[in-house]
Amino acid sequence: MALETAAGEEAGRPASLGTEKQGGGQCSSTVVMRIKAPVHLVWSIVRRFDEPHIFQPFVRGCKIHGSVAVGCVREVDFKSSFPAKSNVEKLEILDDKEHIISIRIIGGDLRLKNYSSILTANPEVIDGQPATLVTKSFVVDVPQGNTADETRHFVEFLMQCNLRSLALVSERLLAQRDLNEPPAQ
Repeated sequence: MALETAAGEEAGRPASLGTEKQGGGQCSSTVVMRIKAPVHLVWSIVRRFDEPHIFQPFVRGCKIHGSVAVGCVREVDFKSSFPAKSNVEKLEILDDKEHIISIRIIGGDLRLKNYSSILTANPEVIDGQPATLVTKSFVVDVPQGNTADETRHFVEFLMQCNLRSLALVSERLLAQRDLNEPPAQ
């Protein structure tokens, strides 16, 4: 698993893959993770808008309103060690063909106003094996009393924790599947 971070335009990458524009008083960044598991397996975990706790270590659970479809809303409860109790998030994009998911925070006490993220999962090969390149971008308002750098570093830290956990969960699931497959004849 390899992790890279780029802060908006400064690192030569678009702030959010062309779906959002960063305005004044906002910051953005992109985090990239290479996962040693095939894209279909990684995507099967990421697309579960109703079960973010599977790979997000700070999430205790969530309650979904409606079925998992674009426009649905979830209430996310965080673990007690996290600096917020809950978030309300809206599913903006869920594209199973292109492996794209976008989420917007619409409420809660996390202080991430106008936060929007987009995650893509693309097939890749690592050491001759099917793998996945996960790219997650965000844009968010800089809270009063914080700098853009402080806000960017906080959100990048959360994204890095989530993507590292996604890599561990995906690679562990792949290893379990490999153990359960009969040997090739």
